Amino acid sequence: MSDAFVQVTVVYSPAARQVAEVNLTLRCPCQVLDALQQSGLLIQWPEIDRSDTVVGVWGRKAKLIDWLRDQDRIEVYRPLRVDPKVARRERFVKQGARGTGLFAKKRLGAKTGY
Repeated sequence: MSDAFVQVTVVYSPAARQVAEVNLTLRCPCQVLDALQQSGLLIQWPEIDRSDTVVGVWGRKAKLIDWLRDQDRIEVYRPLRVDPKVARRERFVKQGARGTGLFAKKRLGAKTGY
């Protein structure tokens, strides 16, 4: 058996502007699932202990069976509540056409959007 250890960080954001970060030292070899179980986040937030939960290592999508390396950062992602395209359309409607994007700098006498 190996005596090597890896240090990893497990991060989860249960809500906007809230971040739970757990630093762990695990025995090699270890997988993403091992780190999640050891972190205690699955107990603290049961909603992430689902089969459709998406995780990533340093911003790249990962599987629960992927092997970890030293200094890896495991991120547990929340599901999207609103489709980003729909949210952008709603923001555009609230802000109006005059103050955003291509329409912000309009020449005198020009039509909207030109």
